Amino acid sequence: MKKFLFVFAFIVFTALGYSQSSDPVKWATSVEKISDTEYDLVTKATIESGWHLYSQVIPEGGPTATSFIYDDSEGGFTIVGNTTEEEGKTAEDPVFKLKTKFFENEAVFKQRVEVQGKVASIPTFIEYVAANATQSLEAKEVELTFDLAAATTATDTKAVEVQKATAAPSDVNTTDTAAKKGLWSIFFIAFLSGFAALLTPCVFPMIPMTVSFFTKQSKNKAVGIRNAIIYGLCIIFIYVLLGTAVTSIFGADALNALATNVWFNIIFFILLVVFAVSFLGAFEIMLPNSWANKVDSQADRGGMIGIFFMALALAIVSFSCTGPIVGTLLVEAASKGGIAPIIGMLGFSFAIALPFALFAAFPGWLNSLPKSGGWLNTVKVVLGFLELALAFKFLSQADLVLQTHFLEREVFLAIWIAIFGALAFYLFGKIQLPHDSPLTHISVGRLGLGLIVMSFTIYMIPGLWGAPLNLISAFPPPQEYSESPYGVGYSKTGGASEVPTELPEGAHLLAPHDIVAFDDYDKGLAYAKEVGKPVMLDFTGWACVNCRKMEQNVWPKPEILKILKNDVVLISLYVDDKRPLEADEITESKLQPGKKLKYIGQKWSELQTLKYKANSQPFYVLMDHNEENLNTPVGYTPDVEEFYQWLQDGILKFKK
Repeated sequence: MKKFLFVFAFIVFTALGYSQSSDPVKWATSVEKISDTEYDLVTKATIESGWHLYSQVIPEGGPTATSFIYDDSEGGFTIVGNTTEEEGKTAEDPVFKLKTKFFENEAVFKQRVEVQGKVASIPTFIEYVAANATQSLEAKEVELTFDLAAATTATDTKAVEVQKATAAPSDVNTTDTAAKKGLWSIFFIAFLSGFAALLTPCVFPMIPMTVSFFTKQSKNKAVGIRNAIIYGLCIIFIYVLLGTAVTSIFGADALNALATNVWFNIIFFILLVVFAVSFLGAFEIMLPNSWANKVDSQADRGGMIGIFFMALALAIVSFSCTGPIVGTLLVEAASKGGIAPIIGMLGFSFAIALPFALFAAFPGWLNSLPKSGGWLNTVKVVLGFLELALAFKFLSQADLVLQTHFLEREVFLAIWIAIFGALAFYLFGKIQLPHDSPLTHISVGRLGLGLIVMSFTIYMIPGLWGAPLNLISAFPPPQEYSESPYGVGYSKTGGASEVPTELPEGAHLLAPHDIVAFDDYDKGLAYAKEVGKPVMLDFTGWACVNCRKMEQNVWPKPEILKILKNDVVLISLYVDDKRPLEADEITESKLQPGKKLKYIGQKWSELQTLKYKANSQPFYVLMDHNEENLNTPVGYTPDVEEFYQWLQDGILKFKK
């Protein structure tokens, strides 16, 4: 029964990976010169396999049609006719149950323009919807620029893409650059995780055993190296297949809402605690022995099939060490969306497989490997402490969404201080756990790691008294979610701070910087009109990691803080606020007809999606008293100077 429960827990853990939204459609532009005054603006959409893009003509009651808006506000050119498109396909849409026209793989749109003056470029906005067999994504908007100076003649078959589409600020988190950077980060973190798994008692002893098997059983060295490389590739294939399953089953967007789902976070808190306790030595999480025996029997068949089953046997036998790491990694990777779980498993498995190929090529290196021993269990225990600390991140997110104030900032930090303090004492040999070997002395490496962990523990202690702790700003609750938002005794930056007592109706102080903020749209707008200041909408979330980074690393900067306190009226709208709406505020969703908006967060989430075509947080909007944007909204902007310039630009436009 115990084995069944652990197998079930692993399946649930793997299956519930969550992700943010990603875009299966990539846009690019080029320009064809027809005559001295006429140009064709060519827009090419590249569509991921399994997805389709809707046409410009959609029947009533169907999805949002693709639409083009060419910015001719400054004059200089005239639009000739309508935007043309390719033939495409027409079939019954599986989501809307209507016959719709759509495009697969790629679509090309053309718009003829006639230029009267000196026009260097033409900005264009596209609104579109992508869908697959099971879901239709929310409408998105991209901004393109057609560079007329780079135009080619219409007959030039080598016309190239001039500029890749950059996502509109309304979808900042899905730009190509950010996506690539995020995937590289996932790969690197996954590789380090795989390296950590490699140093566990379940995997490390297998390296010399397996490599020796290949070198001794092969006819010559070349064959041994080949077999070991195939073995490594099979390991990569098995783990990447796991990441592919998570991505393909749930899609890139289907589990986006789970990031703030209370039960999701509580389930993962429990599972991570179980994994951590296992790593600390309380029990072993193992798949049924019958699985390993069946797979192991197939490994004796020889050839490619035999090598594959040897790799599968390694994955199953080492599950008690790799399972918790893989499960945690899948959750973190899935939060990046798209193919991140696949990339994560690629990085993890690459670290696992690399030693087998290298030591097969250079078997003499095996002599330099440290012997198996108690140090392997130490690696496992360290990972257990890290799993335990990470578990409380999920519990904290559930607490923030529910606003129960059970796990406020001081409690969270106290728990982390206790966990990492215990880890430091363990590394110093002051704590012994069940599977530890007798410790007569500690190595220099272990001492060094212990000092680092102890330093980190001491670093967190001032956080109990209000220190911002910027190094870990993404993990603990925000400072205002605290028993003492300004620190014990209301002390800040070395001295007492007077807290304002008179606030506008509906406002509150955003601690610890005394920013006057509203969480009600109408009251905030009314106050902005009263004092003659622009409004800064802050679409945020209690469980939003990047929101906390902005609030703790960017907002406190003197030049930013001065603006937020004096020059704008801040309205913070929490899209994951689970407090119920008043009875007279409950309305039907415009995005999902038939569904009622019952919670405050649902109201703000729908506002952001409908008005700004965005669903990622943080998301900042500067607007005037007519609720018109003063400049282009932005998302996560960790560059202080860039965020400052954005604020200044909007405020100057408001004053004109």
